[in-house]
Amino acid sequence: MESATTSRRGGEPNRMESAGVAAPLGVARAGQRSLGALVGDYLALTKPRIISLLLLTTVATMFVADPQGPPLATILWTMLGGFLAAGGAGAINHYIDRDRDARMARTRGRPLVAGRIEPRHGLEFGIALGALATIQLTLTVNVLSAVLALAGLLGYVFVYTVWLKPLTPQNIVIGGAAGAVPPLVGWAAATGGLAPEALFPFGIIFLWTPPHFWALSLLIKDDYARTGVPMLPVVKGEAVTRRQIVVYTLICVAFTMLPVATGFLGAIYAASAAALGAAFTLLALRLLGSPSRRAALRLYLSSLAYLALLFCAMAADRVI
Repeated sequence: MESATTSRRGGEPNRMESAGVAAPLGVARAGQRSLGALVGDYLALTKPRIISLLLLTTVATMFVADPQGPPLATILWTMLGGFLAAGGAGAINHYIDRDRDARMARTRGRPLVAGRIEPRHGLEFGIALGALATIQLTLTVNVLSAVLALAGLLGYVFVYTVWLKPLTPQNIVIGGAAGAVPPLVGWAAATGGLAPEALFPFGIIFLWTPPHFWALSLLIKDDYARTGVPMLPVVKGEAVTRRQIVVYTLICVAFTMLPVATGFLGAIYAASAAALGAAFTLLALRLLGSPSRRAALRLYLSSLAYLALLFCAMAADRVI
C-alpha cells in the first residue's frame, strides 16, 4: 500500500506529487491509523452530506406516492438501499476523479488523494456498495426499486462523471437526471410501480440541479479551470452562468406548480411552493444584479433548504 508521499516501488512519487500537490504532513499508512479514522475515511467516500438530502427526497416521495404511509420496515429498507447505492456512486466518483481532486483546493484532502486509502480499495468499496444495494433492495423491497437505484448509480458514474463532466459545460444539466432518480426509487418502493405523477418529484430535482450546482461552480471556478473541467463559468464566463441560473430557477419554480395545476397536490403544497419559489427566485436575481461570492454562497446553501422544504411540503400535502 502506498504511503502519503512515496510508493514502495523504488520511491516513486504518488498521485498527489505528480499532480503538483504536496502531501499533508503526518499522514500515516492505513495500517498505522486507528480503526475509527479508517472507518471515517471510508464513510467520507460515500459523500454522506449529499446522501442525507437524497434520502429526504426519497422518503418524502414515498408518502407522496402512498399518503397512508408505507410500512416502517419498507421505509427503513429503502433508506438503507438508497444509502448504499448513493454511497457506492460517491466512492466510485472519488476513484475516477482522484487526479482532478488532487489539483483542487476543495478536494485535495480526500482519502484517495491524500493516500489514506488506496485507490483500488476505494473502487472496490464503491462497487461492493452498489452490488449490495441492488441485492438488498431486490430482497427486502422490490425489483423495480433495485433496478432504478442501480440505474442512478450507473448514470452518475458513466454518464455524468466519465462522459459528460470532462466533455461539455452542459454536463450538470444532462447528468442531473442521475441525481433525480432517488424519488423514483421511493415511489417504486412505496407502490411497487411508477405512475405519471412520479415525474413531478423527478422533474423538480432535474431542473433544480443546474442553478444549485452552478452557484457552487461560481465559488470554485478557479479549481475547475486548473483541472480542465469545462464547467459553465470556466467556458462561458460568470455573467452567462448567472443568467443561466436565473433562467433555470424560473423554469424550476414554474414546474413546481404543475402538480397543483393538474390537481395532484393541493393548497398546502401550493402555498409552500409559491413562497419557496419566490425566495429562490429572489436570491437568483440578487446574484444576477449584485454578483459576489457571498451572494453565490447564499444561493447555493439556500437551494439545499429550498429542495428539502419543498419535498416536505409535498409529502405533508398528500398526508394531510
